[in-house]
Amino acid sequence: MAMDSSQQGVTAIPLWQDQPPSELPEDSTENLPESSPTRMVSEAQAINIDIAADIGLSLKASHDLLSAQAGGKECLGFTREDQKNYLRTRRQRSLKFGESGALLGYFRNQAAQNPYFYYAVQLDKEDMITNIFWADHEMITDYALFGDAISFDTTFRTNKEYRPFALFAGFNHFRMTCIFGAALLYDETAESFEWLFKTFLHAMSGKKPITIFTDQDAAMAKAIKSVLPDVSHGLCTFHLNQNALKHLGHLFNAESDFGKELNACIFGYEEPDELKKAWETLVQKYNLKDNTWMAKTWEIKEKWAHVYMKWSFTTGMRSTQLSESLNAKLKKCLKSDLNIVQFFTQ
Repeated sequence: MAMDSSQQGVTAIPLWQDQPPSELPEDSTENLPESSPTRMVSEAQAINIDIAADIGLSLKASHDLLSAQAGGKECLGFTREDQKNYLRTRRQRSLKFGESGALLGYFRNQAAQNPYFYYAVQLDKEDMITNIFWADHEMITDYALFGDAISFDTTFRTNKEYRPFALFAGFNHFRMTCIFGAALLYDETAESFEWLFKTFLHAMSGKKPITIFTDQDAAMAKAIKSVLPDVSHGLCTFHLNQNALKHLGHLFNAESDFGKELNACIFGYEEPDELKKAWETLVQKYNLKDNTWMAKTWEIKEKWAHVYMKWSFTTGMRSTQLSESLNAKLKKCLKSDLNIVQFFTQ
């Protein structure tokens, strides 16, 4: 781990040395979980998996298609988890050393021009870039002023590899969107999120938010509990509704009031007993007693229901405004044909 410093600021440059400075987030090259073996995926099958991923088929859809082509899942020779591990391995290997060097060069350039520019790069055991974080002077300044309630969003994708593009964001005093930091992730595990949250805190001189809003993700929740145990963790209602549509899409139609009744549970009750009664009615009315997503969502009701979140400091961030705004802006500026260095120059 090398570190360039000046009187004005600090730029973290995780390189290939074994031991990082104690004040920096621990280099997690030793902590990154290794992908499971993909021995059962043949070369021909790998080509088909790559094609399916490149055209945007979901993991389930592509696995079902390959299973049908093979004459059934029992004839395919690998599970959906094997396929997921294969794609993860491909993604991690997609950055060659030359690109890593070019990216580090770009960051050094930025740091030379602006001593407040901060970045950190996480490498795996093969010296491949896995996770990347950066924040410029404006982001760091905005966070110092407006970073008490923040949103952490990983639902964006940058290119045909579908790399998660993560943003720390919030509102300023004019209710305008502020970006506090950004990251490219290549492994959405609790270990990777822990590295990212520690790195973010280091960039922001250790200042923690009061409240953080995220998507409904178990690995992310685990990392927040580990790194930010005293921070109130809420779920963004935009993503909660998106997940409901994903898992219960058949109930979102003109003949059904499910969406309205779900939002009533999110926003419409002031007492826990009222919410519990409304939720039980919703589950019974739509025959969702055995629905896994509904059960898991109820288990974390303290993170999304107004009756609990009304005591948290939110600056109104529970609404869909921030995520909808970011989605609209990023769809315009993230292009599928950019390599990683070109991406950072946009």
